Formats: sequence, C-alpha cells, structure tokens
Amino acid sequence: MSGHNKWANIKHRKAAQDAKRSKIFTKLIREIVVAAREGGGNPDTNPRLRAVLEKAREANMPKDTVERSIKKGTGELEGEKYEEIIYEAYAPGGVALYILALTDNKNRTAQELRHLLSKNGGSLAESGSVAWIFERKGVIEIPMEKISDMDEFTLMAIDAGAEDIEEGDPVLVYTAPENLTSVKEALANNGFEGESKITFKPKNNVKVSGSDAEKVLKLVDALEDNDDVQEVFGNFDIDDAELEAIMQKLEG
Repeated sequence: MSGHNKWANIKHRKAAQDAKRSKIFTKLIREIVVAAREGGGNPDTNPRLRAVLEKAREANMPKDTVERSIKKGTGELEGEKYEEIIYEAYAPGGVALYILALTDNKNRTAQELRHLLSKNGGSLAESGSVAWIFERKGVIEIPMEKISDMDEFTLMAIDAGAEDIEEGDPVLVYTAPENLTSVKEALANNGFEGESKITFKPKNNVKVSGSDAEKVLKLVDALEDNDDVQEVFGNFDIDDAELEAIMQKLEG
C-alpha cells in the first residue's frame, strides 16, 4: 500500500472522529450551500449535492440543518455568500499542497492560511505553480474486505469505466469526474458499494520522512482544522509505518 493510500484511510478515520465535533457541520453546511447554489437543490440532478448529502448523513447532521442549508444555497432563505477558492502552497520537503476553501471573506482566509503555512514551515505559492501537479478525478473507496479476488475486481471496475485502481484498504477506484456516478452504480450493482467524492490526484509524489514527514502532516492537520478549509491535497509519500506513528502522535 502506498503512503498516499494509507493517508486516505487515516483521513477517513479522522473524519469519523471529527464528526463528533460541531466543526465538521460547519464545513458540510458551507459545502451544501455552494453545491445547491451551483447545481440546484435536487440531489438527483446535482451530483455534487448528492455527494455532500451522503457525507452529511454519515456525520449524523440533523435533517432540518441540511434542508436549511439547501434553501440558503437556492436562495429560498437568506444566508452567507460563500466563495470557492483554491490556494496553492508548498510544505516542508518540497511537497506541493492544493487547498480547497469555502469562505465569505477571502482576505481573512488568505491571511489565516498564510499564517498557518508560515508557522509550520510552508508558504503560499503563486497561482499555477502547483495546480499542474494535480488532476481532478472521481474516487470510490471500496473496503478491502469486500474484495476476494483483486484481479477479477480490477477487470470488472475497468469494464465499468474506472481509469485506475490503487490497492490498499480501502481500495481506491479512480474515474473521470463525469463518470463517477455511473461507475459507482456499476460497482454497487456487483456488490461493491463504497463512498465516493471528487478529489485531486497528484501526478507524481515526493517521498518525505523523518522531521519533514512530521512537519508536513502537522501542517496539513492545522490547515484542515481551519473552518474555511474544506480539504487539503498533497503530493507527499510517507512510509506506512511512519505515517501511522506520526498520525497517532498528532491525534494523541
């Protein structure tokens, strides 16, 4: 399993822990508002809204909170005007970061992110200097326990429209963004249900270890703890055992 796949699994575990706090609701509300504003309030015709509503259910967000957020997005209720902004940055060890934010005050967000990066050995990058490293993809996470024959699963997933499969736990099935829903449904029809989302997959990874590895994870953790930041993508690769040890240390 690559360190990056392991990172996806650890982030999933961390998200489950974060769901106990109100902070995850803040991020989900913003995402629901923006998704509804851009694609309408019907999840059947709005894939982005459908995906975030799945996350809201997993986090046990109250139904009335979800409905209010959708109505704010569609304009039925007044609400904050969130803007989606992508920040590009560098972390220790030459790692590139792609930071997705939803904010009602981009000057405040930029200032806070600049402070967090500087405090943790990183820096904001010029627009376009990092973006080329990442490709927008759909990804479906399939628990390894559901797969008895990896070769057979791989062939089936490719036939369904998958572009790439990354082994690990979970197994990551990558698709073109526009094919995410159809591939997910095809996998589910074959008994392989999994969570899905749009992600930004690095074209190449930078191997980091030791103090650089710890600094990178500490920086990403600090960034994702910011209310305006929805998700942070990085092109780092860290040895599995070291990654697990560092995350346990940060969570402790």
